[in-house]
Amino acid sequence: MISHYSKVEAEPVAMEGAKEVKVRWLIAEREGAPNFYMRLFEIAPGGHSPRHKHDYEHEIFILEGHGLALDGGKEEPIQAGSFLFIPPNVEHQLRNTGEAALKFLCLIPRKGRPPGPGAPLR
Repeated sequence: MISHYSKVEAEPVAMEGAKEVKVRWLIAEREGAPNFYMRLFEIAPGGHSPRHKHDYEHEIFILEGHGLALDGGKEEPIQAGSFLFIPPNVEHQLRNTGEAALKFLCLIPRKGRPPGPGAPLR
């Protein structure tokens, strides 16, 4: 399967605590992904993901922009090229402190997770 991200609808993240965040489910259940889902997030200037934690890991790669990442109670600056590993049950949040969109890829395991587009962020 080969496609382009622009063909995937950007959905607002409705999870409580999210501000000005959209997600595109690039690879999910509909593509038959057996192990992982890939999502593209875009946070507008001044926006942020919800401050939350969950029982699964995920990996993040920053594509564009810059901001701050909360990782287990410690804030660190992030920018294009930064990557993060978020272990299970660690509180985290990404905030856009720049003038342009903060864009990043986020990969999560499929097992026990939301099925993809239209599902809660979790």
